[in-house]
Parts: sequence; structure tokens; C-alpha cells
Amino acid sequence: MADLMTTAQRCDLLGWRYGEVRATTEILSAPLTPEDQTVQSMPDVSPTKWHRAHTSWFFETFLLEPSLTGYRSFHPAFAYLFNSYYEGVGARYPRPRRGVVSRPGVAEVAEYRAHVDEAMTRLLAGGLASDTGDLVELGLHHEQQHQELLLMDIKHVLSCNPLQPAYATVTVAEPSTAPAPRWIEHPGGLVEVGHDGAGFAFDNESPRHRVHLEPFSLAGQAVTCGEWMAFIDDGGYERPDLWLSDGWATSQAERWEAPLYWFRVVDDWWLFTLGGPQLVDPSEPVCHVSYYEADAFARWSGARLPTEAEWETVAAPRAGGTPRGNFLDVTVLHPRPAGGDGSLFGDVWQWTSSAYSPYPGFQPAAGAVGEYNGKFMVNQYVLRGGCCVTPPEHIRATYRNFFPPAARWAFSGLRLARDR
Repeated sequence: MADLMTTAQRCDLLGWRYGEVRATTEILSAPLTPEDQTVQSMPDVSPTKWHRAHTSWFFETFLLEPSLTGYRSFHPAFAYLFNSYYEGVGARYPRPRRGVVSRPGVAEVAEYRAHVDEAMTRLLAGGLASDTGDLVELGLHHEQQHQELLLMDIKHVLSCNPLQPAYATVTVAEPSTAPAPRWIEHPGGLVEVGHDGAGFAFDNESPRHRVHLEPFSLAGQAVTCGEWMAFIDDGGYERPDLWLSDGWATSQAERWEAPLYWFRVVDDWWLFTLGGPQLVDPSEPVCHVSYYEADAFARWSGARLPTEAEWETVAAPRAGGTPRGNFLDVTVLHPRPAGGDGSLFGDVWQWTSSAYSPYPGFQPAAGAVGEYNGKFMVNQYVLRGGCCVTPPEHIRATYRNFFPPAARWAFSGLRLARDR
């Protein structure tokens, strides 16, 4: 992008994008009370006000302090409170204890955001070197990641409340029948995967490289709740032969009997959504399942999870420049019933069988921002495709999301593959 426009044009575009992204974070926070924004329901969840402050800290730490002459930080303690995992820029407050920090409150966090926004406006107005503009763009995509995390986290927070309050009023799709299963066949062979350098991408999406694939088929739709009910009814959570050893041990220790947020009322399955409790729709993609559950389901169904290279090889040509799917829409915020549009994107992140590891020739970015992805390349699995709370302009075919195999609070589902 920087090669195709002048510095002034790029600053104007980044300024517009900055305003849009920052405003979206506030729109997503608006339905929540100060009390809602302070709760931390488990160590992996962060309070909403922390997300709002941390994304401001990112711009302050990596852009304003080194690049804006005369900039004064909003509060000297915020560098400690709102650093997430960047060891290279200093000490950080323990993640599992973010929920006990009652101050700064929501109002002061809003003042912090306004302080950073005003300074960023001045920075962008003064013109940016190419590498500084790249950092602004990284900061915007970083904030969009936290918009998704904000919704993931507040869903878990509200689900722990016995009142089961809704985050917002959302549109509930009419019950429907899922289309007949279909498979997309691929002949295999030598393919290229990874980002090609055009437009923004995180460092973990590069370099582009060649991979050999055996012939395979990829399911034309994500696994549905109705299919998952059949797995439950057939004793899927009670059969150790279906599970990886560590998955079985985790499932037994955590007493998993269904996806996260599902619960029975007499003979019906219900689930908690950002719009409150609702009946499980058998035609919508199953959501909030771990890698362990996804792998067990695939084995039960006589199929397997795709590799990330298989997924990308099928998805990329179908995406073109702009993937389509059910992405972030504040009136929906939930997977929609499976359709037949052929898109591999949206609704739920899809587990792959690929461990999150570096591509051949991977080099993390220089400096502290190099801690963004590379140091997490162990004990995690890759998910692809985006979900119903992913900002639509944030996703692409090469995007590599990643979580530990036991994680369930992400909007994670699965799509099957099989050998030909």
C-alpha cells in the first residue's frame, strides 16, 4: 500500500482508519456497565476496560513515546498495568489478577483513550516515515484483534452470572434445515501458501512457501450443532477410543459433556449467546469446542481435521480479494445457520490439525513488536477463516489464528477433511 500512494495520502487513509477502528471499540463497549467492564471470570479472560486501555497503551508505547516530540504519557503506572506480554518494554502486571484492579475506572480509561487519540491525530498530521506508518497499521489490526477478544471475554463473563444477562439485543435466525453435506475435491500436488506481500499481514503469515499435498476433500460447510448432538447421543464424550490421551484426560477432569455454553433443560439443548439463552439450532455451526473435541468428533465421523495448508489452498481462490461470510455485525454476534454459498469464511474459527509453528524462513519483526507472534509458536494449534465476531476487513485467507488445544471460549468450530 505504501508503494502506491504518497506519504500524505497514506497518512490521510491511516487517520480515517484509526478513527473508525477506535470508534468501533467504543461501540462494542457501550452496552456494558462499569461493573461489567471490570470483571475477570477466568485467567484467560481480560476485563473490557483492560482491552480498551491496552490497545491505547500499544499506540502510546510503540508510536507516541518514540515518535511524537514532546509527548507526555497519560499516567506513569499505565505502562505496567496495561502491558500484556511485551517483556522487551518492561515489567507487567500479572494477567490472572487484572480483575482485581478496580482503578483506574471506566471513566479514567475513557480519558486515557481520548488522550492517546488526540496525540495520534497530531502524529498522523505531521507525516510518517514508511516504517512508522507500518506500525500504525499493525496497531489498528492489533486493536481489531482485541475487539474480537473483548466480545469473547464478555460472553464468558456474562455466562458466569446466574441471571444470564444479554450483552445486546441480537437477531435470532429462524430454525432451518442444513443443506446436504457436500465435499470439495482437490487433486493435491505442489501448492504455495502464505502471504504474498501485497497488503497487510502479520509476520506469522510469511514467508510464502511451497507445500506438497496428497489428494484430499474438504467439507463444503462447517460441522453443525445437529451433527454434534448426534455425537453426544452416540456417547462421544464417554468413549476414550475417540480421544487423544491428553484430550481425554482434560475432558474427564473438566467434566465436558457438550460444547461450552450448552446446557440441558429437560430434553432440550440450550446455549448461552451474547443475546442471552436460546435453544440450540441444529442447522447452525457448532461453536465453542476445543481442538480436543474437534479431533474426537472428526475421528467419530470417519474423517479428520484439515491441515492449514489444505484449508488455505481451497479457501484462497474462493476468497478473492475480499472474503465473504458472517463476520462482526452488532445485530448478529452469533453463527448463522449453514448455507450453501460456498464460502469457507465466517461464523466460526475452524480448527486445523496443524501445530502453530514457524513457516520455513520465518523471521520475527525487529524490536519488541517481534514478540507479537513468534514466541507463542509452541503447544498451540492453528485455526482459520474468521468468525461471527471478527471485523470483516481484518480477515484474509492467509490469517493464522492460534489457541491451546483445550481452549473453548473462542468462537471455534470445525470443518472436516478426508483423504481421497
